[in-house]
Amino acid sequence: MSFVPHSNADRKQMLRTIGVSSEDELYADIPKQFRLDSPPNLPPAMSEWEAVKVLQGLAEQSRQLICFAGAGYYDHHVPAVVDHLIRRSEFYTAYTPYQAEVSQGTLQAIYEFQSLVCELMGLDVANASMYDGASAMAEAALMARSIQKPRDKIILSATINPHYRQVLDTYNLGFDMPIEVAPRTPSGITDLDALGGLVDQQTAAVIVQSPNFYGLIEDFEAAAKLAHDAGALFIAVVDPVSLGILKSPGECGADVAVAEGQPFGNALSYGGPVLGLFAARRDYIRSMPGRIVGMTRDVEGQRGFVLTLQTREQHIRREKATSNICTNQGLCALAAAIHLSTVGPEGLRQVAETSAQIAHYAYDRIVEIPGLEPLFPDVPFFREFAIKTPGPAREVVGRGAERGVLVGVALSRFPHIDLADGLLIAFTEKRSRQDVELLLEVLKEAAHA
Repeated sequence: MSFVPHSNADRKQMLRTIGVSSEDELYADIPKQFRLDSPPNLPPAMSEWEAVKVLQGLAEQSRQLICFAGAGYYDHHVPAVVDHLIRRSEFYTAYTPYQAEVSQGTLQAIYEFQSLVCELMGLDVANASMYDGASAMAEAALMARSIQKPRDKIILSATINPHYRQVLDTYNLGFDMPIEVAPRTPSGITDLDALGGLVDQQTAAVIVQSPNFYGLIEDFEAAAKLAHDAGALFIAVVDPVSLGILKSPGECGADVAVAEGQPFGNALSYGGPVLGLFAARRDYIRSMPGRIVGMTRDVEGQRGFVLTLQTREQHIRREKATSNICTNQGLCALAAAIHLSTVGPEGLRQVAETSAQIAHYAYDRIVEIPGLEPLFPDVPFFREFAIKTPGPAREVVGRGAERGVLVGVALSRFPHIDLADGLLIAFTEKRSRQDVELLLEVLKEAAHA
C-alpha cells in the first residue's frame, strides 16, 4: 500500500477532473533539472522491529559530549515533570486556540505562561507566540518604530548576540529603518559615551543586552537613562536565568524586555524548537506582536480565558497587523511555564547561583594555564566568559570533541566578530567540578600544543 491510499483508477479520475493528462503535467512549472526522473533511492520496506533496529544503530553512533557551549542556548536540566505533562494528548496536539469555548486548557496554559514572564521581567504585560529570542528582539524594534513615529532609528549595542543582529537586519529588508551600532569598549561592554552620542531626536529605541554576548554584565540603568533622556524607548535583551540573581529589566528602566526562553523546559535539540519571551509596559499593550490571553468571568461568575488581543495578519487586515508571526509556540511556552512553576523563585535563584559559581571557579582555574588568557578580564560576568586561545579556537573545539567535551563556541563563527582565537565558554547547574577538570585537561593540551 502506497503512502497515499488512492488506486490508479482514483488518480486518473482526479487528473481528468482537474483537466490534466498526467502527474508530470502538474509539475510542469518546476524546471526539469530539479525534478527526479526516477524514484528516490530508499531501502526496501521493513517490519517494525527491523526499522527499530536500524534506528537504534544510528542512535548508537551519536556521541554524548559534556557541553560548555552557550552563545544563546544552554544545557540546563529539564525536570522530568515537564516532558510528562507536555506529552498529554490535549496539550501535545493543541493548535491555535481560535475557539475559546473549546480551548480553555490551552488558553489557561498561555495565560499562566504570560503571568510568569511578567513576574520574571518585572513588567506589566507579556505575550505568547514569539519564535525565539532573536525574532522577539526584531519584533520589539518594529514595535518601537510603530509607537515612536515619525522616529524610526534603532540603535543597538555591538555586544548583542550577532545572530540577533542578523535577524533584525533580515526583518529590516522590508522596513528600511536606520540602524546604528554603538561600539564596545576594549573591556567588552557597550561604550556608553558613544551610545549617548548616537541617540538623537530620530531615535525610536536603544537595544542593549545583559549579560551580553560575551557573558558580561552591562549597565542597563545607564543605557535606559540615555534612551529616555532623548525620548526613545529602551529595549533590554536578557538571559532569563540571570534574573534569578540580577535585577529585572523593569527595575532597571526597560520599556520592553525580550529573551530566549530555551533554558526553561526546552532541551537542546539541534537548534530548536525554542521560544521567545516578550514583555512590555502596559502603555504599549496594543502595539505588541503575537497574541495576549486574558482572564474574564462568564455570566455565572466562573473564571474563563479568552484571546484578548490577537493583532496578527490572520485576524485583521494585513497592513494593520502588528506582526506576521503565525505559529502558536504553545508547547514550548507550556514547557517553560511548567519548568518555572516547578522550580519557583527560590529554585531559579539556586540555578542561577550554581551556574555562576561553577563558572567563576572554572574561570579562576583556566586563567592559571600558561598560554590562555581572558579576553575581557575587567568586567563582572554571569556564567559565560571568553578566553584567548594560543591558536585558532576552532581547533581547540575539535580537540575537545575527540575527548568527549564540547569546550565552547569559537567566536570566529559569528559575523561582525574578528576573534579567530576567541573561545566562549558557558556553564549551567549541570556542570560539575569533575566536568571542569576534564575541560581543563583539554585546554592545557591545546595550550601546550
